[in-house]
Amino acid sequence: MPRYVIERDIPEIGSAERDALREASQKSNGALAEMKAENKNIQWEHSYVAGDKTFCIYIADAPGLIAERSGFPASKVTPVKRMIDPVTAEAD
Repeated sequence: MPRYVIERDIPEIGSAERDALREASQKSNGALAEMKAENKNIQWEHSYVAGDKTFCIYIADAPGLIAERSGFPASKVTPVKRMIDPVTAEAD
């Protein structure tokens, strides 16, 4: 399945308390559980919280699934073409 970076503009999310982040995660998990029960292929890997944005990493059959029911607006959906990490620098 393709991987996507989802940019979400959420004012003051970077200063949110742990309970607010937990609540947001529970809301997302609930939406994902509903979609999986409908046999939709989607998985939330993790998110980065920075300032007034989150950058969420999802695997999904189609980018439209990502913003379908989470309740958080997707400002930008970018397909991931490739991944690199420190191991990429090593010779074969």
